[in-house]
Amino acid sequence: MNVCLYGSGSRKINKKYTDEAYKLGCRIAGENYTLVFGGGDTGMMGACARGVHDNNGKSIGIAPEWIGDFEPLCKECGKFIYVDSMDERKQEFLNNSDAFIISPGGIGTLDEFFEIITLKKLNQHDKKILVFNIYHFFDKMLEMLDEMEKKGFLYKQEETFKVASSIDELFKYLR
Repeated sequence: MNVCLYGSGSRKINKKYTDEAYKLGCRIAGENYTLVFGGGDTGMMGACARGVHDNNGKSIGIAPEWIGDFEPLCKECGKFIYVDSMDERKQEFLNNSDAFIISPGGIGTLDEFFEIITLKKLNQHDKKILVFNIYHFFDKMLEMLDEMEKKGFLYKQEETFKVASSIDELFKYLR
């Protein structure tokens, strides 16, 4: 199974988050899954990729070449797909993944998350989407989505994605 990780590439992240991302990468490799990610060598992406590579796992990085001007790219990827734009990158994530894990991140991660759930709602894919709510990172966003659903702006979000607060819970949903 190819599992796409959305998450921050920031170097400012508290170590408690990147430690969990590293453990997630170890588990992805241990399950013999392939990590699909934005190809970054730092932050949540880099920590997860290190966990995969330290355990002889497989990975596919996807990024425009120019992203290297903003963050270093992971050199250990078994395969790297270079694209021209962020839109093309997101399309390649969809093309190359069987499931999606949304880990803590910033605006780019939220963009990826909202696009992938929108595409699922529009029947453009039927892949699993899991929000990895490490240390309650996404609580406020989930509260907002619940409020939007209560007011009729969203329909049955529990059918669109699942929320997990541990790695074991993530893999329970992946299976």
